[in-house]
Amino acid sequence: MRIIPAIDIIDGKCVRLSKGDYNTKKVYNEHPLEVAKEFEAHGIEYLHLVDLDGAKSKHIVNYKVLEAIASKTSLKIDFGGGLKSDEDLKIAFESGAKQITGGSIAVKEPTVFESWIEKYGSEKIILGADANNEKVAVSGWLEESEEELLPFIAKYLQKGIEYVICTDISKDGMLQGPSFELYQKIIENSENIKLIASGGISTFDELPKLAEIGCEGTIIGKAIYEGRISLKQLEQFILGNS
Repeated sequence: MRIIPAIDIIDGKCVRLSKGDYNTKKVYNEHPLEVAKEFEAHGIEYLHLVDLDGAKSKHIVNYKVLEAIASKTSLKIDFGGGLKSDEDLKIAFESGAKQITGGSIAVKEPTVFESWIEKYGSEKIILGADANNEKVAVSGWLEESEEELLPFIAKYLQKGIEYVICTDISKDGMLQGPSFELYQKIIENSENIKLIASGGISTFDELPKLAEIGCEGTIIGKAIYEGRISLKQLEQFILGNS
């Protein structure tokens, strides 16, 4: 199982929110590049970079941060937040993203999202399926759609998606543990899915459990920043599984 730390960006700074609420913003570091370099120094190879300003303004904003991290580390970055147009994608990939995550766009403009899958291929495009009560949430989680989570994922697996990041919003940033049951349900109901678990991860012991369920990767945010899971522990987990 891949370990994928998260860096969320507002105003070029590394922040975390709780349940996606911008009013709960906490700044952890003014320099995201420093944070990324520290991850890399502990054997981490992947990074989930979220442009929260982009999610709010519905177009890419913090691509300079992406560019800095991509050019000064060897981390494989998946980038998301407000990617809405072909131009946004072009900027993200030119700035060094290895993959991009599309969430709201997959709900609101499926034809655009499907054209990205066709153009860039399933290795580069990740479906962001973020859910509240098994309903897909959109627009930086500010609204809930009528889409049911499992049929939504199934539809895109048929369109060629492989990678799916699923965040249970009720758990995100709460440090109360992830939605094991939800992930198990998704994996049992989805063929050939590479499911990346996100939201609520709070202790190191949860990682082997997620691996056991069959998650392909897990995104860890606040637990790292609050010192609940150390980079040393993650390094040992990666070494133990390599």
